[in-house]
Amino acid sequence: MAEEKTIAVVGATGFQGGSLVRAILGNGEGPYRVRALTRKPDSDRARELASRGVEVIQADLDDRMSLEKAFRGAEGAFCVTNFWEHFDPEKEGAQTRNMAEAAKAAGVKHVVWSTLEDVREWVPLSDDRMPTLMERYKVPHFDGKGAADRYFQDSGVPTTYFRVAFYWENLIHFGMNPKRGPDGVPTITMPLGDKKLPGIAVEDIGRCALGVFKKGTELAGEAVGVAGEHLTGDEMAAALTEALGLQVRYHAPSPDEFRGYGFPGAEDLGNMFQFIRDFNDEHRAARAVETARELNPELLSFREWLAEHKDRIRVE
Repeated sequence: MAEEKTIAVVGATGFQGGSLVRAILGNGEGPYRVRALTRKPDSDRARELASRGVEVIQADLDDRMSLEKAFRGAEGAFCVTNFWEHFDPEKEGAQTRNMAEAAKAAGVKHVVWSTLEDVREWVPLSDDRMPTLMERYKVPHFDGKGAADRYFQDSGVPTTYFRVAFYWENLIHFGMNPKRGPDGVPTITMPLGDKKLPGIAVEDIGRCALGVFKKGTELAGEAVGVAGEHLTGDEMAAALTEALGLQVRYHAPSPDEFRGYGFPGAEDLGNMFQFIRDFNDEHRAARAVETARELNPELLSFREWLAEHKDRIRVE
């Protein structure tokens, strides 16, 4: 029997980390053991993991020593941050540095770091095509992660830079579900024009990440992006129409209009969609469906995901 390899999973009760935990638990062939890191080991989600035999350890991204302790003895570590918890890219950077330094000190052999592009490489702060936010960023929840890549690079820990696509679960949890317009027609709204949006099921994020770990350090030092399908807004609306049994329309406002909607993060997301629209070829090339399917042969298309989750999508 092969020796067990422990993978420490940051954010084990969240979307990405939780997906990897489930992928490891469901993996019947590999010698993997999951260690779930969470700030709240007494939470219902953490208790549920413990009931399934998962090792649950308290760790805080703001506390490097807690991370080092949690990483010790782990072959691999999945590292992720949650911008939407605090809306602070500087905090994300400090947390990433803590994870990188802790992984180095603990002797972790392979990190999969969930990151995104630094949009400022395409749209400098001086470029007024897109407003600068927080005085230092174009897309804060992208730029902070992309800039923090250097902490893993500087650490010397073998690291795969894992880039995910738009979660289709945003249609359930993130307020992007169809909403009825003045004429009563349910509408999804994204300022993408006719460009394609790479998307993925959250469960496939974990399966793809596990696929990276299965390759050992073969992908260390590389950027690996994954998506389940690339679709236009109209194509997404057509699939939703078919799945929900009622007409769903796609509305593509200008990024300026979207930024003005006023909900928390509207400016950030407006800039994100503008980046995806204006640099569509580059954004899509960084998230190849073929790469995701090689890592995860069970990869779902949007229609397959809808077949499983359509009853959870609210039409307001």
